[in-house]
Amino acid sequence: MNSTFRALLIDRDDDKKQSAQVTDLSADQLPEGDVTVRVAASTLNYKDALAITGASPIVRQFPMVPGIDLAGTVDESSNSAFAPGDRVVLNGWGVGERHWGGLAEYARVSGDWLIPLETAFTFEQAMSIGTAGYTSMLCIMALERNGVTPDDGEVLVTGAAGGVGSIAVAILAKLGYQVAAVTGRPEEADYLTGLGASRILPRADFTEPGRPLAKEQWAGAVDVVGGQVLANVCAGTKYRGTVAACGLAGGMDFPATVAPFILRGVTLAGVDSVMCPVEDRREAWRRLAQDLDSAVLQPVTTSATLDDCARLADELIAGRVRGRIVVPIGE
Repeated sequence: MNSTFRALLIDRDDDKKQSAQVTDLSADQLPEGDVTVRVAASTLNYKDALAITGASPIVRQFPMVPGIDLAGTVDESSNSAFAPGDRVVLNGWGVGERHWGGLAEYARVSGDWLIPLETAFTFEQAMSIGTAGYTSMLCIMALERNGVTPDDGEVLVTGAAGGVGSIAVAILAKLGYQVAAVTGRPEEADYLTGLGASRILPRADFTEPGRPLAKEQWAGAVDVVGGQVLANVCAGTKYRGTVAACGLAGGMDFPATVAPFILRGVTLAGVDSVMCPVEDRREAWRRLAQDLDSAVLQPVTTSATLDDCARLADELIAGRVRGRIVVPIGE
């Protein structure tokens, strides 16, 4: 690898004032790991935006290179599972939080965190999917494990114009589900119907306290919001339906009752993408290659440079970004 490389670096001063800027780093500054990856592309996720802006204490140690996703080519390896030239992808495992992440030209990581990149995807397509799309697939797999089929009725997706929601809508529609998309941005209605949503519901319908049990409407749901929205989603889920919960954009609280669970047999399935076992990761990416039409990725994706990331982090936090932000870095 080169002796120096560019990276987005988060640091803070003695007064704990945080800053983020693109800088040149030396190869010997890379953290420990048995595989060095030449990063071809990364992403800017909501968690990355929280880390860059300092809006939430995502970063556990400083300095830190953010970027919870990366795709690229193995440059050096002492791990028997990977050799130079292998195409790999990484999602989660605490990179960008406790270990330097993907918003850099090189990353040194544990080979245990990597999986081979499916041949169906280019590096940039893999990052258009990223943690958001991989999490979407894990949520859909959770619905399937609990027996939710297209014949059972509508599936609800909250935060539908965001990264997780957009790809969840597209995959569910391709699999034959009727999808109801919830968004607080009515101007995105055409975008969501283009992805396959059969109807659009305003977020305002879910943000106020509701009844412990509402009218049975959807057989399953993918929720990225949490809080009051998740409580209302559970209340409106059909008998023996399943809600896959993977996010907290609307808060960590859960102001619900046990009624949906003990009177309707609703399942609330938690979905974690960060520490997910490798076998499940491989299956999720295999299913993405099979069930996600790569043509869907173009309207879902915006490209940005490393230098754009600090500015775009503020936009992402403010909810003004549609879909996914891909950061091409190298070849």
